[in-house]
Amino acid sequence: MRKILILAAASIGLSGAVQAADITGAGATFPFPIYAKWAEAYKKETNIGLNYQSIGSGGGIRQIKAKTVAFGATDAPLKGEDLTKEGLIQFPTVMGGVVPAINIAGVEAGKLKLTGQLIAEIYLGDIKKWNDPKIAALNAGVTLPDASINPVYRSDGSGTTFVWTDYLSRVSPDWKTKIGANQSVQWPVGIGGKGNEGVSASVKQVANSIGYVEYAYAKQNKLAYALVQNADGNYPAPDDKAFQAAAANANWNEAPGFGISLNNQKGAQAWPITSATFILVHAKPEKPEEAQAALKFFDWAYKSGDALATGIDYVPLPGNVKDMVRAAWKGVVDNSGKPIF
Repeated sequence: MRKILILAAASIGLSGAVQAADITGAGATFPFPIYAKWAEAYKKETNIGLNYQSIGSGGGIRQIKAKTVAFGATDAPLKGEDLTKEGLIQFPTVMGGVVPAINIAGVEAGKLKLTGQLIAEIYLGDIKKWNDPKIAALNAGVTLPDASINPVYRSDGSGTTFVWTDYLSRVSPDWKTKIGANQSVQWPVGIGGKGNEGVSASVKQVANSIGYVEYAYAKQNKLAYALVQNADGNYPAPDDKAFQAAAANANWNEAPGFGISLNNQKGAQAWPITSATFILVHAKPEKPEEAQAALKFFDWAYKSGDALATGIDYVPLPGNVKDMVRAAWKGVVDNSGKPIF
């Protein structure tokens, strides 16, 4: 079984105390496991550390806007007008999947099947028991308890919440009308957890719960998960092949800053809740050397980090997309207008 590095403090500080040469970043918890892997390997090769605070996408966006870090990280891509207004460049790093993690006695990973509509009804509070006839009808042979469902959601501003609610908005008209898609929404039912880490911990501790986490967290915490019906009507297992299948027909040019959605894509083996995760840097950073160091780190990750990513079921970007990103980096300039990368 593969293991991943997730530090208890939810931050990466692999060089000990923060030094002048360290790269600073903050934001999404979704990519934290792979950023930790990359940081460890990069430190060994370059002796340059990464200090990354896994505080959620909303926090990452706030910190890059406040210019307190060299880069912000978000799973919810900013729109073109917001990028222009804030003077930011946005680019993807890897792709991954969000899974419904469950804690139901006797139900192992991949044994329960759900549709997006059923998940929406659970989080709307319309389906209240695990043995509800609608769930039972999909799961012949699975013993479902006559127990109240305990939904778990993110209490912080979260790109993973955006991915989850965007998916539900695409498959449930009721969800789209009543709740919608955002980094933070008004949850009708359930309990909150901070970060992918907090949701994972809550699902593990609370019986008969369901929560949404990036797949690496489900694996690392040995959480059971449900299979979700995709747009082709199938129930693929969540893994790097299923996430890659969701991205197979992606048109990265259709949105500014590569900010496309990979949710509910066609494909026999496509995992329906799939997302890229994004980095934000200032187009004209106040400290060009810090932004340059961040871009060098992600360039290294593009060149040398793919195996580490696939090892924990993230999906690397295709080579042509990496080239498109490097071209976009030419828009990051110093005070004289010269590209820093």
